[in-house]
This record gives sequence, C-alpha cells and structure tokens, in this order.
Amino acid sequence: MSKPLKQIHLAAHFPGVNNTTVWSAPEAGSHIEFSSFAHFARTAERAKFDFLFLAEGLRLREQGGRIYDLDVVGRPDTFTVLTALAAVTEHLGLTGTINSTFNEPYEVARQFASLDHLSGGRAAWNVVTSWDAFTGQNFRRGGFLPQEERYTRAKEFLATAHELFDSWRGDEVIADQETGAFLRDAKAGAFVHQGDQFDISGQFNVPRSPQGRPVIFQAGASDEGREFAASSADAIFSRYSKLEEGQAFYQDVKGRLARYGRRHDQLLILPAATFVLGDTDAEARELAHEVRSQQVSGATALKYLEHVWNRDLSAYDPDGPLPDVDPVPGENTIALGRASVRQFRDPLAVAKEWRERAEAKNLSIRELVIETTTRQSFIGSPATVAETINEFVQADASDGFILVPHITPGGLDVFADTVVPLLQERGVFRTEYEGTTLRDHLGLDHPDAEAPAGRASS
Repeated sequence: MSKPLKQIHLAAHFPGVNNTTVWSAPEAGSHIEFSSFAHFARTAERAKFDFLFLAEGLRLREQGGRIYDLDVVGRPDTFTVLTALAAVTEHLGLTGTINSTFNEPYEVARQFASLDHLSGGRAAWNVVTSWDAFTGQNFRRGGFLPQEERYTRAKEFLATAHELFDSWRGDEVIADQETGAFLRDAKAGAFVHQGDQFDISGQFNVPRSPQGRPVIFQAGASDEGREFAASSADAIFSRYSKLEEGQAFYQDVKGRLARYGRRHDQLLILPAATFVLGDTDAEARELAHEVRSQQVSGATALKYLEHVWNRDLSAYDPDGPLPDVDPVPGENTIALGRASVRQFRDPLAVAKEWRERAEAKNLSIRELVIETTTRQSFIGSPATVAETINEFVQADASDGFILVPHITPGGLDVFADTVVPLLQERGVFRTEYEGTTLRDHLGLDHPDAEAPAGRASS
C-alpha cells in the first residue's frame, strides 16, 4: 500500500537583516516603504502560501564600529509592518520574530493577541533568543546571556505568555446594552506568575483572540533549541539543505515529541530555502553564481574571515590569497556573542582546512567565503525546483519550506507564477484556502486553555 501524498506547506520570508537580499540590483525595491511589503504579501497570498515571515533585527550589524556594507539598514518595526499587512490581506498568516531575551512577556503577549484579533486569527510568533553582546548593549541590562541562561529565560517567557493568553476563556465580553454589563466575569484576565525569571500579577487586558494563542515558531538547531521546539512550538525552522541532513533533523526533532505527549503532526519542520530559477537548469546555475557574487562583496568577505582569524584583516586584498598569519584564539573575540563563535570553536583547525581548500582550488579570500557560506537551496528550472521540493517533503526531510528570494519585493513573483502551479498539478499544494486562520492553513489544533485564570506557577 503506497504512502499517501503529504501536502506541502509554503511560506515567504521578506529578507533584510543580513546580506541575503541583493538590494543593489536594478529590479530591487525599497525595504522601508510599505508598498514593498504589500506587494510581497499579496504575491504570497495569490500563490496560496501559508504565511509571510519577518525577521527582526534589534541592532545594526557592525564590526569595528562600521556597519556591514551589504546589510539593509532602517527596516521598520516587525509588529507595525505585520499589523499594516493584516489590512491588505485576507488569508495569509503573519509571522514575526520577537526576541525573548530583551522583551517582557506581558508586552509581547498583548501585542500578539492584538495582532491575532486585528488579522482575524492569522498571527504567529517566532520565539528567539539573543546570544549577542552588541544587541545587549542597546538595552538597559547590557551584555548578553550565556546559551543555557537564554533558553531558561525563553522557556519561562513562553510559559508566562501562555498563561496570559489563557487568562481569558473567550466568553467574558457580553456588552449587554440593556443591563449595562460589559463583562460576564469581572476577574477576566486575572493572572499570577511567580518564577525564577518573572514575578508578575494583574489582569491581562486583551480578550482571548480567534486562535486562542498565536502559532508558535522556534528557530534553533542546537540540542536546547530542538528540545524547546519539541516541548512548546508548533513549527521549527531548520537550516539543512541536503536531503539526508534534513531527514536526520526531521527524525530527531519529531522523535522528541512523545516525551511531551505530543503527536508527530503537532510540530512542523519548515527549513528556510533560497532559490534561483532559470528557463533551464544550466541557466539557473549560471545565475546562481552571479547572485552569490553580489551577496558577498570584498568587504563582506574580509569581515567574515575576521570572525575566524580574530584580528583586523582590512589590509588584505579580498581577491588575493588567505592570510599567512594564524588566527588569534581566546575568549576576547571580534565576534563576541555571535553565532560564529560557536560555529568556529577551533579557529586554528578551521583556518587550516580553509587554506588547504583555497590552495587546492586556487581560491581567493572572496571566492573561499562564497564557497563556504550558504549557497542557494534550490537551483534549476521551475520543473526541477518543484520536483526537488516535493521530493524533500515526501521523503520526510521537511513538511515544507520558507522561501527567501534574493530580490524584494518582486523576487517571489516568478516562483508563484511558475513553480506553484506545478506543485498544484501534482496534487501536493492547495489551490484555494480552506480555512480562515493560520492554524487552519497549517493543520494545527486550536488550543484549549490549559489552566484556569490566575494560576500561579513556580
């Protein structure tokens, strides 16, 4: 008996907090004007995507006091953009990355409950932590949290937010004009939370929203991140672009669900995926190489190399050979608090490997960085990309993909016009929306309140 075809989930990520987007291309538009976000969202909705996703940058990425040369600077606040997009879309889910390290549960819960109301049940929260000393300096506590502490805070942050969402049952507002009673229960929204990270009490002032709670996303490939997703998230982003790696990640994370009493279909695996399309596979490969060259300038390559070498490399020619000096090991790194510190735990070994690769292939600094940093996930004709996406999903390497075009706002159009119809012809992607909320689109259960209002937690 053949296995039934899985339905593919697709989402669209508006890039702009790193050098993924090629903003210098003639066809690129603004990353600040609302018309760009509206165009992008309408394209995603026209293609029947599940949701739009916005990342959040709480700082400008800089090194040595200078902003990265290819980064987009000045993108508006995530909540503001998503709320505005709710007014120009009807079905598309609206997902925002909001940091649990530098925010407070009451404020974030209030914002997401409001977004869910205003959008008619389409809000989602990508819960992230920050391991970044530079971001911490923008906030009153300063510094940054070690990895184990940031996940401790994140878990209690999310649990506290859930208590706030669940402090309303959903039937309290009666607005009886004859009796003059607005609420059925004067204690609606009452909560008490006493924990190691948060000690708060009061009454939550946003009634229960259409979804009960926003859909919860989590992005993190570490063991702590996987466990956090298995216990608390509705979907997890992954970064694996190879089939075998995706299958291993999928099996590992889904295998953790049972210990929390959860089913396999209660957590979706949705990797971020870049793409380059061409009329033929060969044309797409050529275009992909051009895109990568635009995404990694000489200055970007040198800054990236400094994360490993931990020394100023500005005097080196990015089109020349790798430095002949060794990296400077130690805790006081140029990239303090950045993910690259964990990625390159042994800089001397990384430098040795890169030198050997550069010598074998006669690569310059810039060429090496292009080769060693992330390439496009899907490269080919529309037929090739549609087939590859379907292969990943049917082989349980993912449940779908969050697509990241390199051109905004129009970079999603070609995918919507050429790849989506092929997936629909295969019977693996919707032709119309069947529900009204994001939970409907993703096939997720509607959460019931798990605890009575006013529950104390320790």
